[in-house]
Amino acid sequence: MKYLHTMVRVSNLEDSLAFYCDKLGLKEIRRTESEKGRFTLVFLAAPGDESAQVELTYNWDPEPYTGGRNFGHLAYRVADIYGLCQHLQDKGVTINRPPRDGRMAFIRSPDGISIELLQEGDALPPQEPWLSMANTGTW
Repeated sequence: MKYLHTMVRVSNLEDSLAFYCDKLGLKEIRRTESEKGRFTLVFLAAPGDESAQVELTYNWDPEPYTGGRNFGHLAYRVADIYGLCQHLQDKGVTINRPPRDGRMAFIRSPDGISIELLQEGDALPPQEPWLSMANTGTW
């Protein structure tokens, strides 16, 4: 058995690609469009690691999606949690659970999908401004 991907339904493909690719840094691996099925599938992966993919499913006919929190979360190991969180914040991404401990942070996609960021190796030493940020309690 081999893990293939996680599928996430998205309500706006452009907003989602801007979030996952431009802000978070994932790369588009492949794309499939089905005129008959009226959907687009976009597969994304972290640079250098195509073994764990996210499939964005965009249905052309709009429908409301609820329960993003019920999905659980995606998780990515990162080289510098403080640097990435600062980069994401500078790009307008809300850090729902800042990396106060130098080890873990949570952000949310435009569709409310929780994404956990975990520091590679040992936790980094606590660092401002993250250390003093209050827990928002939204993750």
